[in-house]
Amino acid sequence: MTVVIEHTITRPSADERAWIEISQDAPLLAGTARRYLDQLAISHRPASMISTRSALRLFCLHLVYEHPKVETFAHVGREQVESYKLALGAHITAKGTALKVNTLRMRLGMLMSFFDRIIEWGYRDAPARNPIYISDIPRPEEPLPKALDDASAARFLREATAEPDLLRRIVVELLARTGLRVGELCALEKDAVSRRGGGWWLKVPVGKLRNDRLVPLLPPLPELLLEWQATHSGAGSGLLLTNDGRPLNRHVVTRMVNRVARRAGIGHVHPHQLRHTLATQAVNRGMRLESIAELLGHRTLRMTINYARIANRTVADEYQSAMAKVEALYEEPPDLPETPEMRRLRLEHSRMLGNGWCTRPSHMDCSFEALCEGCGFFATSVEFKGTLARQRDHAVSRGQSQRQVLYQGLLDGLEGGAAGI
Repeated sequence: MTVVIEHTITRPSADERAWIEISQDAPLLAGTARRYLDQLAISHRPASMISTRSALRLFCLHLVYEHPKVETFAHVGREQVESYKLALGAHITAKGTALKVNTLRMRLGMLMSFFDRIIEWGYRDAPARNPIYISDIPRPEEPLPKALDDASAARFLREATAEPDLLRRIVVELLARTGLRVGELCALEKDAVSRRGGGWWLKVPVGKLRNDRLVPLLPPLPELLLEWQATHSGAGSGLLLTNDGRPLNRHVVTRMVNRVARRAGIGHVHPHQLRHTLATQAVNRGMRLESIAELLGHRTLRMTINYARIANRTVADEYQSAMAKVEALYEEPPDLPETPEMRRLRLEHSRMLGNGWCTRPSHMDCSFEALCEGCGFFATSVEFKGTLARQRDHAVSRGQSQRQVLYQGLLDGLEGGAAGI
């Protein structure tokens, strides 16, 4: 009897084939890259390692094809870096588009970190200095977060609360009311809900920024989650939310969100828009940026400040107030005969200054009247005595007692030397 043993042939991936080619053509480059990646894998997350490995592989392939005489990283200089930048700029993706700015930043930034580290770690084939400069890395794009306006958000949340499917309602309301990332929601553990200090909290596991946090839960979320826990065990997965025993993923969550969005009549909504919407609403209603950063799990306030740029009511209110005063300067005076009362008001609001007159309209406030003279750092001397006296007399003639006291004080100060010095 003949026994046939079937052998499964595992073909190397495109990444593995590329590294085999690099090892054959430039073994020293491949060896240093492999050593570096092994060190990084100890402290970096798998997703970061995939990006770093890809960035390093592409640069090594460029050196193999375009600069075959470069055998080690010690030979890499500006010529090779500038050549690689041009290649990245000319690259066309499978979709027929150029590389995005953030992709360029990632690839060049990871190479810059690579050279910084191998120089600092004392690798034998490290260059004398980093051939990549900070000016080589494009500035980041900072588009405004895509938040729903208040009316759309209200319609969306009304439809979410009317959702008959318990899992779908929990998923959508958690995203809308807590600002969770989709990955964080899918990774919630079955003991994530707890009661502390009289309130309900949700423990968000370590995510892409490697920080876990507690997020407050407001009604009706605690009740919905407790109802879910009472009827679903997670099928041994250890997860809080599962779909028929299977873990949730971003595609399932996106479909749930859009089912609700379509019923609300607001079209396609990406789950991350709900996070943007919550943060924007919080900023516009006075919540401190530090608190928003803690709620969303931001590592720095720079990430949170993006939301302060959206429909900021403080900016709008201050702008409208300032523009109202500016517009008043351009208003044509009414074509009416000047009455004695109008003349009195006009003269009252005419201020004598050191080099002329202030003619602001009577209905406008002035925050700068006698500003310099009232400052603790203001100094004058006897050569300005005549001007100060005229300004005091002008105030006296118009019954402006505060101006009179101010200028009289400056004149009195000249008795013993320069006033204010």
